[in-house]
Amino acid sequence: MIGYITVGTDNIERSASFYDPLFTSLGANRAMEADDYIAWVNAENAPMFAIHTPADGQPATVGNGMMIALMAKNPAQVDAIYNQAITLGATDEGKPGPRQKAGFYVAYFRDLDGNKLNIHCM
Repeated sequence: MIGYITVGTDNIERSASFYDPLFTSLGANRAMEADDYIAWVNAENAPMFAIHTPADGQPATVGNGMMIALMAKNPAQVDAIYNQAITLGATDEGKPGPRQKAGFYVAYFRDLDGNKLNIHCM
């Protein structure tokens, strides 16, 4: 159902330096790129994650209430990806751990542009 998700950035190279190693850890590679965007995917015909400079030329802004959830294989991978994100400059929005639903293990962080993401497993 979802083809791709895009988050805004004002600095493609800086943003890519955050997402390249993070997505490599999740088994994803760059699938498409141009001067104003980069997209990653971890399987053929799977949804992509992209960074993009705004088409209107205005500064990128963070969507209030918007969050992108990335799937992990298990709690150990949630911990590893969260820690890697923090090491790459992300800010903490919720340390790894179980949440309300039994079997839901998640961590929350914001990327270098302030976009909110989580890494989770169920």
